[in-house]
Amino acid sequence: MVLTDAKLQDKDMLEFLYRDRNQLAVYGKAMLGLALHKLGEKEKLAMVLQNIEQFLVQDEENQTAYLKMPEENQWWNWYGSEYEAQAYYLKLLAATDPKSEKASRLVKYLINNRKNATYWNSTRDTAVCIEAMAEYLTASGEDSPDMKLEILVNGQKAKEVSISASNLFTFDNKLVLAGNKLGTGEQKIELKKTGRGPLYFNAYMTNFTLEDDIKKTGLEVKVERKYYKLTRVEAAGKVQGARGQALDQKIEKYERKPLANLDTLKSGDLVEIELEIESKNDYEYILFEDMKAAGFEPFDVRSGYNGNSLGAYMELRDERVCLFVRQLARGKHSLSYRMRAEIPGKFSALPTRAYGMYAPELRANSDEIKLNIAD
Repeated sequence: MVLTDAKLQDKDMLEFLYRDRNQLAVYGKAMLGLALHKLGEKEKLAMVLQNIEQFLVQDEENQTAYLKMPEENQWWNWYGSEYEAQAYYLKLLAATDPKSEKASRLVKYLINNRKNATYWNSTRDTAVCIEAMAEYLTASGEDSPDMKLEILVNGQKAKEVSISASNLFTFDNKLVLAGNKLGTGEQKIELKKTGRGPLYFNAYMTNFTLEDDIKKTGLEVKVERKYYKLTRVEAAGKVQGARGQALDQKIEKYERKPLANLDTLKSGDLVEIELEIESKNDYEYILFEDMKAAGFEPFDVRSGYNGNSLGAYMELRDERVCLFVRQLARGKHSLSYRMRAEIPGKFSALPTRAYGMYAPELRANSDEIKLNIAD
């Protein structure tokens, strides 16, 4: 390796690494970029950054950025650690472009992907992530703010704090507004900052609603529920008999027809409920509670694992079906189970609720749906 930190240079090794950079993991490319930056190799550094940033994904909705690792990135090798690779890319940005949008978004992504809110995967990658964020804070100047912040609610001052380097991690950073203090109608919340330093803020709201036809919502996790009517299709296939002969065997096969709001079913119809899930980050211990319409009963009569792709445990309750997901990876997934229409009438299935079992502020819900059951 080019020993820049030890103030030693090996020009031949530098040329070998740059020439064969496509054979390096993303982790190695970021390390090479740091070495090139310290040696002042601007053209080669620009090319290495371009090689790295072909994997860069920016999510405008939740303002994060991350490197989507190539398939050959093997997590069981030390250089295959996703979070260490992200952290070394942040180190490179802290050295070359600390005030860029992608640097701050990468920090947010790393913070969002801590395990149990305190660490990543190991003591090693946790140390590298913290080190990278500390370098980013120093390089961007965010470690030494000097500002005064006022929070106004409907034009009235609700809180004022001063933030400096001495109290950056200890100042009172929370304002709770109770519903009975706000009244009805539109509420206007303003944050006014004077002085030096960036301002980061989050807002959470809980409410009880009487609206009809509740709509889906969610940011970090989203869930969309779909109902399908299952119609049995006669089908058969060849199977091997005891003596090797080909035998016809009936196959259980269904045709799925999507159900829209206010559609009508007949008593006895079989229905499949599918939850389409989108996760912005990697999460653990997520619970999906699908509220059951009163006229339906689960097709399965016993709780347990039903072979779904997420390995979720399904628990059947009187008014809901709970699906416990141990690990939810970033990306799109689906869960499904079956119910049978039984009692005639018009029924409403309240939205599916998703939330972190140990981080309840992580929440989402699906649309409500109303269905009719005819006798």
